[in-house]
Amino acid sequence: QVQLKESGGGLVQTGGSLRLSCAASGSTFSNDAMAWFRQAPGKEREFVGDITWSRGSTYYADSLKGRFTISRDNAKNTVYLQMNNLTPEDTAVYYCATRKYYSGRYISGNYQYWGQGTQVTVSS
Repeated sequence: QVQLKESGGGLVQTGGSLRLSCAASGSTFSNDAMAWFRQAPGKEREFVGDITWSRGSTYYADSLKGRFTISRDNAKNTVYLQMNNLTPEDTAVYYCATRKYYSGRYISGNYQYWGQGTQVTVSS
């Protein structure tokens, strides 16, 4: 069993930054990848990016490259999502989730565990 807990959400003005954290507890494995998703009101859940625990390899949705950065601290079993130059379009609940690194990143069913989400609100 793996438990994931996001934190760091909040209210920020346009152009601001936030860093989200996802702390994993329980059994984590080197062949897992941790991903971030987001879901805005009335919209489908959207893949943000992911990172592998072992190598720290990252991958981002094209639309978010350059503004969002994912990193991890293996000693703390924590993954971070640094978000810069935020706009109101980034307002959403942000979730972390874990899957085997070799499974498709865009398929929600490939993720075994999800966090409860953290709200990010960007004001104009």
